[in-house]
Amino acid sequence: MAGGESGGAILRREFREWARIVSVNPQSAIRNPQYRGRLAPSPTGLLHLGHARTFWVAQQRARTNGGKLILRNEDIDARRFRLEFVTQMLEDLRWFGFEWQEGPDRGGPCGPYSQSERQSFYLNALEKLRIAGFLYPCTCSRSDIRNAARAPHGEDDEVIYPGTCRGKQLSTLNSQPSTRFNWRFRVSDGEVVSFTDGNFGPQRFVAGSDFGDFVVWRHDDVPAYQLACVVDDAAMGITEVVRGADLLLSTARQLLLYRTLNLTPPRFFHCELMRDEQGKRLAKRHDALSLRALHEQGNSPEILRGGWPAG
Repeated sequence: MAGGESGGAILRREFREWARIVSVNPQSAIRNPQYRGRLAPSPTGLLHLGHARTFWVAQQRARTNGGKLILRNEDIDARRFRLEFVTQMLEDLRWFGFEWQEGPDRGGPCGPYSQSERQSFYLNALEKLRIAGFLYPCTCSRSDIRNAARAPHGEDDEVIYPGTCRGKQLSTLNSQPSTRFNWRFRVSDGEVVSFTDGNFGPQRFVAGSDFGDFVVWRHDDVPAYQLACVVDDAAMGITEVVRGADLLLSTARQLLLYRTLNLTPPRFFHCELMRDEQGKRLAKRHDALSLRALHEQGNSPEILRGGWPAG
């Protein structure tokens, strides 16, 4: 961070406008004891200031509504998950001033609250999608998709799947037991998916143009984010999802899953992403801006939260 802004300065600069947005949003003035928000960190690295800002908005909105905040440990990515990050995640959240009413450390009526313990929920949803005819097996690798002719990029800069395996049947792959494949959800090309975001307003995405068929189950036998998120938010009774703006397009995909699984979707409130002094969005590689590093440098949560709306 030499020569640049300190973590606290970046946070206060970026959050001034956020304090204004959250404080005047009309939804924040409506008391709703049935409100259920959530924090859903993934223990694949240290939490940073961007996480803290988005999570703080989630907590503030839950408190303003007189509702509950649920902590979900999204530890399903075995390739990147590390057990020590779970402990550090809980410690850093508590140190910063977060309080949740249900979670892996507190229990509650909608547990378990760690995704690694919820495999049966995901398998049930997968079977429903398969029986309904919305899934097909896909043997394409990432390089296959990148190299596919006329495979455009979606709004989130992800290569849109060109539909190479749409005609494949599981029975064909069963004769080749060593073949690895993902389950993809088939979208209806040209279908418009629209919703009103609590912060950014009306959103509109077109299937097949802004996004294509997407993975719901990976070849290593774990659910993809899109499916796990929908299943868990529905099962835990989440009424509003607060998360970063980089997931706006994911919301369009997830709304298709909510509809197909006959589940009621929550409301959505997407937050502006926090960026460093070079204008790049914060990521877990920004160790200097991790909550743990800032704590060890002697910063207090109160100083880091300067200018934030009271929770």
